[in-house]
Amino acid sequence: MQPEPLDVIIVGGGSAGLSAALMLVRARRRVLVLDTGAPRNGVAAHMHGVLGRDGWSPLELLERGRDEVARYGGVVRGAEVASAEATDGDASGGPRFAVSLASGERHVARRLLVATGLRDELPELPGLAEQWGTGAVVCPFCDGWEVRDRRIGVLATGPRSLHQVQMLRQWSPSVTFFTNGAELDGDASAGMLARGIAVEPRVWASVAADEAGRLSGIRLVDNAVIALDAIFLGPRPVPNDALLTGLGATTAPAFGDADWVGVDPTGRTSVPGVWAAGNVVNPGASVPIAAGAGSLAGMTINSDLIEEEIRAALAG
Repeated sequence: MQPEPLDVIIVGGGSAGLSAALMLVRARRRVLVLDTGAPRNGVAAHMHGVLGRDGWSPLELLERGRDEVARYGGVVRGAEVASAEATDGDASGGPRFAVSLASGERHVARRLLVATGLRDELPELPGLAEQWGTGAVVCPFCDGWEVRDRRIGVLATGPRSLHQVQMLRQWSPSVTFFTNGAELDGDASAGMLARGIAVEPRVWASVAADEAGRLSGIRLVDNAVIALDAIFLGPRPVPNDALLTGLGATTAPAFGDADWVGVDPTGRTSVPGVWAAGNVVNPGASVPIAAGAGSLAGMTINSDLIEEEIRAALAG
């Protein structure tokens, strides 16, 4: 006999996935969260701009979240999901999904939420990866305060870098924009000059570090070193959406040169019964934004399950 399907399987145990799980388990739903244990912000020692948790370790937040979900009967497991597929629904017409793990296990649920995040593709610059999450970061709101009034460098990695460097001028009078040999147009140059932002046009060669491994600056192609206390950049965000696209979720060009799965305001995808939340569909989602999206998705999934239960009861 096949076991009764779970109400919801959530793939991804970050702030989005765990927030959704918390909403659902408190609604007495049977929930399984599957997570690989490698959150995007796990390289950061602290998170900021999270009300009531400013300065916390992101890993500590997730540990607390897992405990809260488990307190209400939810199950959070460390596991790698290999695939997901839609299966035959029940008599009421509700969807069903089979999720297969890399271990060979298979679980079935009435609804599926994917919160698998994204991966940051860094520019090819020697020494940059070693500084990622410490000396080199992406978000001014998350890390600007910690380097206020210090020497900040911004790497020109795309069109949004112009906005990023102007934002960072709010935190420090010592900001340098590294264009890597590219020329700025007249308006951009005038804007930099007007706000006292230095422009470094020479090609970069590597990220420099001191003997302790801490960021010390940018080494240029002529071997000159520009001393810095922090580097900001915009890595290329790539969604971890293979499960969603494998299920047939509709995508469209967005957020740069990648196609992203489209969702409605509640996280509902084009595939009936499948939701997505957090960085997998929104690269700009910080911890509180992702958590809010997960909470809303969880509440909406519960409502969708109620509609299915009404149909089943009427069918008799």
